Amino acid sequence: MRRQVTKVGHPITVIDDVYDVYGSLDELKIFTEAVQRWDINTVENLPHYMKICFFALYNTVNEMSHEVPRDHNLDILPYLKKAWVDICKAYLVEATWYYNGYIPTLEEYTDNAWITIGGPLLSICAYCQLGDDENITKEALECMNNNQSDLIRWSSMILRFADDLGTSKDELERGDVAKSIQCYMHETGASEFVAREHIQHLISSSWKKMNTSLSASRDVFPSSFINTVLNIARMGQYMYQYGDGYGIPYREAKDRIMSIIVKPITV
Repeated sequence: MRRQVTKVGHPITVIDDVYDVYGSLDELKIFTEAVQRWDINTVENLPHYMKICFFALYNTVNEMSHEVPRDHNLDILPYLKKAWVDICKAYLVEATWYYNGYIPTLEEYTDNAWITIGGPLLSICAYCQLGDDENITKEALECMNNNQSDLIRWSSMILRFADDLGTSKDELERGDVAKSIQCYMHETGASEFVAREHIQHLISSSWKKMNTSLSASRDVFPSSFINTVLNIARMGQYMYQYGDGYGIPYREAKDRIMSIIVKPITV
């Protein structure tokens, strides 16, 4: 499962940057349409680097769909494609805001940003890689496909808010859409300090809502998958506690990983 989630994490990072930094709005509309159609012939008018991104995505997703054990007896390709369509459409919303100079309300932002952070996409990819001893069910896939899982939603929100607290300054400097902090400041006139305090409060609130959703989630998902989704939230707060531990991994995040995985424990 970890190998497959890592495999999908790479195109998420690259394609996110395409929407945030490199693509023009017209190019991004064509790219989004290509993902919706899932047709390699629709990228002819795109720059070469965008074609490479689409082909890599197309091949990776198709390959993942064939790696699901056959005894699950489910075609997961439509669900994986839908998850990628959702995230690319959400990326396009952010790009449109940026090019139009629009700062959304915090509610508008969060309704879109819990998808752009990649939590729902990572979750469905992880679910499709469950072991042979755990059933992949159509009920669970449909629940995720329709964004009906509160567990995944609140885990993704925690990741999104943690990411914003750790990276928003750097991303705005390079040219990116306003994040939750700036949206709240613009909407309410609050200072950055107050806005950051508010986002911290939303993280705490999201943890409570996620924990409340656990009981209902156990009726749909196996415990191993539930733990994976919980770990997405945990990872977010770990990775962005001291800034951008993902984009700039030479700070505290790297030291922590080295101490846990690489350096021996002194007895």
